[in-house]
This record gives sequence, structure tokens and C-alpha cells, in this order.
Amino acid sequence: MGESMNAGEICNRVVVFATEDMTLKEAADLMRTEHVGSLVVVREADIGRIVIGMLTDRDIAIVAMAREFDPQTLRVGDIMSTDLVTAREEDSINDILSMMRVHGVRRVPVTSENGVLIGIVTLDDMLDILAEEMRGFVQAIKGAQKHERRVRV
Repeated sequence: MGESMNAGEICNRVVVFATEDMTLKEAADLMRTEHVGSLVVVREADIGRIVIGMLTDRDIAIVAMAREFDPQTLRVGDIMSTDLVTAREEDSINDILSMMRVHGVRRVPVTSENGVLIGIVTLDDMLDILAEEMRGFVQAIKGAQKHERRVRV
């Protein structure tokens, strides 16, 4: 699957992010407005947005709502995941897929060497690439079949 492609080439560089001081209500509203299931949590620094965590819709449902915490007062920083799986721009698609599989995640932020947010790669992105490659295989097969029919005539 796209062996020569890397995270820098496939990542979405428009990333919906949150800060750790946002309320869960604000984060949930942002997810709904932007139609995303997760937010990269960042801390602003002189060098850019440093990735410090991830917050998923599942985190909100399982941790906050199921335990009856108040989403108006609970902060993103209170429940975000901090055991991050990140990729560098030069990491291959296979490396990222392996990270996703080993760590059980569907989204991997792409960061610079010093943790600055560059983009995000999602499992959906990977499936789109695979689907495109499969279409290429199908077209190659159809082309070979057409050629074979012409040769037989």
C-alpha cells in the first residue's frame, strides 16, 4: 500500500484542535460543527502548536458522560489521552499502519521533531489510498482483458 508514500504526503494539514483548558461542552460542540470524531489537543508555544494529547468522542461518552461529570466544568485536559502515538513526516504508510495496529488507534498526529503539529493521518485516509490503489489494479486487469480480446480477433 503506497510503499513510497509517507505521512507528510498523505496527512491532512487542516487539523481541528482543542486546548487543554476548553470545557468538554466546547470540545463536543467543536467536534459536531467540524464533523470530526477527535481533536488533537495542543499547547501554544513560540515554535507553534505542540501536541500534548488527543480527545475522542468516545472519551467524552465513556469518561465524562457515563460517569455523570458536568461537561460544562470538566476540561479537555482532565480526560484527554496523553499516551500519544505520533508520526513524523518521513514515516511510511506501512509504519503508520503498524503504529495504528499495535496501539489500537485510528488517528495519528504528524509532528515535527520538537512536537509541533503538522497534520493528522486517519485510518479513513489510509483506506482512501488503498481504495485508489485497488482501482488501479482493476483498471490494469481490464486493460489486459481488452488487449487479450483484440489479439484474439
